[in-house]
Amino acid sequence: MRLRYGPPTQFVSQRIPWSHDYPTGEQHFMKILDELSLLNPFTQETNILGFDDPELFRYPVAYMAEPGFLTLTPSEIGHFREYLTKGGFVIFDDFAQRRGGWFNFEALMTQVLPGARFVDLDAAHPIFHAFFEINDLDIIPQFYDNDVKPVFRGIYEDNDPAKRLLVMVNFDTDISEFWEFSDTGLKPIDESNEAYKLGVNYIIYGMTH
Repeated sequence: MRLRYGPPTQFVSQRIPWSHDYPTGEQHFMKILDELSLLNPFTQETNILGFDDPELFRYPVAYMAEPGFLTLTPSEIGHFREYLTKGGFVIFDDFAQRRGGWFNFEALMTQVLPGARFVDLDAAHPIFHAFFEINDLDIIPQFYDNDVKPVFRGIYEDNDPAKRLLVMVNFDTDISEFWEFSDTGLKPIDESNEAYKLGVNYIIYGMTH
């Protein structure tokens, strides 16, 4: 399920930040997930929901692109807090330091989860071993700039590393961009495979924690 922000729109366009890589990125990824798991994912277009949509609670895992441009109303903040604290898990992707937006995103998320702290994750975290064994985050590709290493951040329930992750952030990379173009030769196959591994691990972790 993909999250959108801002007013509803009848037509989804790549010019809308939250819709980047839609729907091809999801379609390619869900085909991979279908081949590797028994989750039986829907392999066509994904559902797109707002942060305060009651349907959100039907989906244990949510995905959103371009969170640096995120805007939330008070109603959306409260509803999203309820979603996360009742068991929801969210993946934020397509987020680069060169485009800014981190401080806006962090400020909004600390309204959603007051007192929450973002923590940089290393390869020892269980999310990187939920299905595939990812033992070195340095091999994860950076879609925008090969000289910049991706950073993986999370928010734990009650800020307790012994509890589950509520929020997963791919900062300074864009794994769904690899998914979208994985059949074009734009990027090396090995890099696209690493991006798929991350996505599969995220979904398995979100479905089991």
